[in-house]
Amino acid sequence: MNLEKLEKILSSEPKFRLKQARQAVFVDLIDGWNQATNFPLGLRERLNQECPLGIEAEIIKSQAADSFKALVRLEDGLKVEAVLLNHVDGRKTVCVSSQVGCALGCLFCATGQMGFKRNLTRDEIVAQVLLWARRLKYNPLKFPFERGAGGLNFITKEGGRVTNVVFMGMGEPLLNYENVIAAIRTLNNKEGLNIGARHISLSTVGVIGGLKKLAKEKMQINLALSLHAPGDELRSKLIPANKKYPLEAALEELNNYLEQTGRRVMIEYLMIDGFNDSREQALELAVLLKKIQPPLFFVNLIAHNPVADFKPSPAKRIFDFKKILRDQKIDVTERYRFGQDIKAACGQLAGKL
Repeated sequence: MNLEKLEKILSSEPKFRLKQARQAVFVDLIDGWNQATNFPLGLRERLNQECPLGIEAEIIKSQAADSFKALVRLEDGLKVEAVLLNHVDGRKTVCVSSQVGCALGCLFCATGQMGFKRNLTRDEIVAQVLLWARRLKYNPLKFPFERGAGGLNFITKEGGRVTNVVFMGMGEPLLNYENVIAAIRTLNNKEGLNIGARHISLSTVGVIGGLKKLAKEKMQINLALSLHAPGDELRSKLIPANKKYPLEAALEELNNYLEQTGRRVMIEYLMIDGFNDSREQALELAVLLKKIQPPLFFVNLIAHNPVADFKPSPAKRIFDFKKILRDQKIDVTERYRFGQDIKAACGQLAGKL
């Protein structure tokens, strides 16, 4: 799918034609131009030939049916993953990739072990959301599943639409800045998928310069900072790029972002058994976080999803870690784990099913 090419082809058509095309692609969610019956036959045939709308993907679902993973094949044969998270309250979140592979080499992340291949275009990012938007419209999800305290049974709402998008898939979004921002604008556009900016989230390790640029965009999106350690020495072991983007510099840019936007930021912290989950490290983290403007942040603890030799912290240690932070007057939550069994969870995406 090439929206840029579509716009170029339609530039010689009446002005209303582009608006009709956007309606067909983003609202009607057509997957072929023959469905655009308000277009002349000749134009439909040309668009089918020069600007096809098909998105090639293989899809698998988790046993709990709370997550679905698509392996999307790009025009050059490379593949990326896009995950649909199916929430019990009816929300449908798509986790998108921004790069094929990643240059940061984070040890806890399967994508980081792939190395970097290339950036995704705006249209390749948008296509990941369109894929799931079409599936929700034409193949409603009707899978009952059980989750939550007391063994309560929940049944997903049938069909629906994509309500949220998170840039937490393969790649570092701020290292593909222009295409990611263009994709967000398309997703947010009323003539696009019309997903509210406050329902779009971007996660970054804290690329220096990137946060400063993002603040100037004046977008109402949600930002998440992948922290994962209370100090540079430990963080550099997990995230080699920390040597280039050290904590002090990242937090300085984060505070600038908070001043410019007033938007609350999520601090992501992986809980890795015996590595960053001790009582002392919780207290160190609390000290570090007091350098961020309160109350414009909260901590999100993430039990590590198995990658390489790391293991998740035991539930009791996560509970204790959370209590220590709360005792230090820090707002903290714990992330629900989606899709481990199909390697669709945080840090498990590696461009394969």
